[in-house]
This record gives sequence, C-alpha cells and structure tokens, in this order.
Amino acid sequence: MQFFYLFLLLMAIGIAIFAIQNSSAPLVAMRFLAWKFEISPLYTILGSIGIGILMILSLWVPRGIKASMRLRELKKQIENLEKMLYGPSPFIEKRDIPKES
Repeated sequence: MQFFYLFLLLMAIGIAIFAIQNSSAPLVAMRFLAWKFEISPLYTILGSIGIGILMILSLWVPRGIKASMRLRELKKQIENLEKMLYGPSPFIEKRDIPKES
C-alpha cells in the first residue's frame, strides 16, 4: 500500500513539473461538438487527468459503499451466530446487569 502512495506522490510531482515547464506553451485549437476554443495544452492535459479521476471515483465510490454495508451486515451475522453457539459471554459479571426492583 505504501508503494501505491509513493507512486501517486511521484506522479503528482511529475505532473507539477510538467505544468511549470509548459506554462508558456502556445495555445492549441480545440473542438468539441459545436464548440471551438483555444486553450493551453497544460490545461487540456490537467483537465483530462481531472475528468479521468472523477470517472474512476464515480465507479469506485458506490462499490465501496456497498462493500461497507455488506461488511457491517456480515459482522452482525457473525455476532448473532456466536451468541447462538456459545451463549452469553462469560466475561460479563452479574453485578454489571441492573437489578429489577
């Protein structure tokens, strides 16, 4: 996992260096459907990276939420099965249980 974070850090540093070195590059004509505009190649690349990150997150976040909910359900199921198998926990002392008057 640490390798992954190191890789991301190096990639971010590389993108920052690229951005600084190419900040004065000539404009590039871009066309998308009916729009036509001139933009720096730097913003085109950074925008593409940003859109790619958003697309990946839009696919990953729902899966992560679903997995988290499933994990919670399975933990509850394990607790219930352990209670059925072993009975009440032997570590709970009777003095901790409030007495009815």
